[in-house]
Amino acid sequence: MKYTHKIIFYLISIPILVFTFIGPFLPLIISHRSDWWEARIFVFLCVLSFILGRSFAAPGLPSERIRFMTHENAKAWDKIFVPLIMICIGLVPLVAGIDSLYNWSPIFGLQIKILSLLVMIAGSTLTTYAIIENRYFSSVVRIQHDRGHQVISSGPYRWIRHPGYTGIILTYITVPFFLDSIWSIIPALFLTIILVIRTTLEDKTLQDELKGYREYAKRVQYRLFPGLW
Repeated sequence: MKYTHKIIFYLISIPILVFTFIGPFLPLIISHRSDWWEARIFVFLCVLSFILGRSFAAPGLPSERIRFMTHENAKAWDKIFVPLIMICIGLVPLVAGIDSLYNWSPIFGLQIKILSLLVMIAGSTLTTYAIIENRYFSSVVRIQHDRGHQVISSGPYRWIRHPGYTGIILTYITVPFFLDSIWSIIPALFLTIILVIRTTLEDKTLQDELKGYREYAKRVQYRLFPGLW
């Protein structure tokens, strides 16, 4: 039964992983627009963030993240959230590419694009910073007893408890405006909602099961956005 679950997992997760990793290139591939400078910048930011996150991550973290749902003590509810998050992350650029191909959306002004780009850069930087700073930045919610799991309160964790999610939200909620795609706002909003729900569940798990996290949560009050939540 254990091996059956792993086989089913790989059959489901491998296509999702492939879809997620080629996601940044989908706008260029689908639209056939080699001169789409916004899409090229989006690809550059995604690739740069991935390279930096892999290059400067703590030893053992890339292996921990790539194995994601094969961990036996991963929360059952997170085995639903992780694929949904990855699908939404892939859908945002996919829809943007289709949108461009058929000219469904109007072109946003340069000021909106510049503002969106700045927020995207900030979000991407924040997520990468969180991955580099947190040696326990797993792809699934679990208490990593096998890796000596401890509370991380340095770097961006001094300001908010889940900066990685904040960075993802900031990045993908602004992609539709940078890539001129009103329709891609739909998966971006779904992604935001899923991450907010996951943050709530993860934060409760950490407070209940990770030593020292409840005290940390009292010091750092905000989960995603300082002054808001």
